[in-house]
Amino acid sequence: MTEEVKRNYLEIYSLKDLKEGKKPSENYSISLIDPINFQLNKFFYKNIGKNHKWVDRLAWSEEKWITYVSSEKVKTFVFKFKDDLVGFFELIFHKDKNEIEIAYFGILKEYQNKKLGSYLLSEAIKKSFENKVNRVWVHTCSLDHKNALKNYISRGMKIFKTEIINI
Repeated sequence: MTEEVKRNYLEIYSLKDLKEGKKPSENYSISLIDPINFQLNKFFYKNIGKNHKWVDRLAWSEEKWITYVSSEKVKTFVFKFKDDLVGFFELIFHKDKNEIEIAYFGILKEYQNKKLGSYLLSEAIKKSFENKVNRVWVHTCSLDHKNALKNYISRGMKIFKTEIINI
């Protein structure tokens, strides 16, 4: 059985175009996972992704996870409330084009619908531009959280491509 999915690609070219989401409270923090920990990436991918049909990495071996998160071009940030895990984002630096892709981005179900996504996305965009890139981009689809596309647009990102895919 196939399902028709609408995928939107969005971009932002400057930090001055960012419409920042507010930090919910001082109890929230975002930090780079350093040293790398593929288990955290895998945990977020599985637990956030299960509600949005993220399936491509489910078959990855431990070795493939380690290779991925060890890449110089991949940086993973974790979002916490005090010591509790809330969400994450992965940034991939595409050196040839001097741009960053927000590859994966999400909040665990128990923290969704609390207006945390706008802050997390703002921070992902800000962290991306710290690398002095020309562009930050992301793609989202109709399987993602119902507010995902609205959040990207509300932060100042613009759709540059739309496609229909069958999965």
